[in-house]
Amino acid sequence: MTTITSKLPSVGTTIFTTMSALATEVDAINLSQGFPDYECSPELIELVNKAMLDGHNQYAPMGGVMQLREQIALKTEKLYGAKYDPATEITVTAGGTQAIFTAICTVVHPNDEVIIFEPAFDCYAPAIKLMGGVVKSMELQPPDYRIDWGMVRKLVSNRTKLIIINSPHNPTATILQKEDIDELSALVKDRDIFILSDEVYEHLIYDGATHHSMARYPQLAERSFIVASFGKLFHVTGWKVGYCLAPAYLMNEFRKVHQYNVFSVNSAMQTGMAQYLADENVYLGLPFFFQQKRDHFAEGLKQTSLELLPSHGSYFQLAKYGHLSDESDIDFTLRLTREAGVACIPTSVFYSRCTDHRIIRFCFAKKQETLDNAVNRLINFKL
Repeated sequence: MTTITSKLPSVGTTIFTTMSALATEVDAINLSQGFPDYECSPELIELVNKAMLDGHNQYAPMGGVMQLREQIALKTEKLYGAKYDPATEITVTAGGTQAIFTAICTVVHPNDEVIIFEPAFDCYAPAIKLMGGVVKSMELQPPDYRIDWGMVRKLVSNRTKLIIINSPHNPTATILQKEDIDELSALVKDRDIFILSDEVYEHLIYDGATHHSMARYPQLAERSFIVASFGKLFHVTGWKVGYCLAPAYLMNEFRKVHQYNVFSVNSAMQTGMAQYLADENVYLGLPFFFQQKRDHFAEGLKQTSLELLPSHGSYFQLAKYGHLSDESDIDFTLRLTREAGVACIPTSVFYSRCTDHRIIRFCFAKKQETLDNAVNRLINFKL
């Protein structure tokens, strides 16, 4: 038998796949993997179906359907005052993860260093390693998970090529503040460092807070790949459609990679999405929609013995359980799934060192009935 040397020897099945499979096996309510259990807009379905019937079933342009790119440009300018050229600075991708992978492939060469903040979404480090890059991770500490920029400056070297940021943040549900933007701007000034800004939850910001997109700040936008997701925006995570914004000189290189690992994205979906996105209420109403879910779920969880951490963005709620059990967060989530019938995610899996703060993550992008049933199960279960 021919042997293979793994490029990712420490990588196995993701925790999201594992917990979703276990939830199905034991008939638990799945609040682990981040996806809605309610339907998307019937209007969007009709528009995509019409696009199929109208013959939009062959390859889309490599950069994406122009009508959709134009709508993305309009949305970005309305929200952040930034102008991106649909022809040269916007590319539609097969989901946010592909955009992240492609951006990393675009700028990271062997031995380049990339700074990430942990807990971190699990697609960052593997892509860096596949490119021969070196992951320089900095651990953020609960309960506020704020970035210590003094420590970041100590991580920067003459080999630092990329800094990856994520706001609203998965899994911590924190958001960047203006002082973070000021610190980041000062850090990269006069340095050849690029930024990859994972903004897939850009519209899920609560309590009237501001989303500090890199697009708002020209000094950062000029060196940034900004990644967004229609899966999060339209409640269609299974469609795997996202996009990337970047200045033309970066996007030109991004597309060199994009054309050979994806080439183009589902044409009918892009056509339908373009028409649906023309209504700005589709995205302007999202903060209120999800804040209601966050508040309802939090009120329910307060009836349990779990201690809640603040949720400022995304559709996740963290909870501490260390005062209830000495179990590892992995063992605790497995027990909750099997015995309480509620699946969640242990946050230690988002750390390269598996740092365990006895904190778990719930997804509240669910029907109210689903959230109520989950809360009732947790109340009745002796944590």
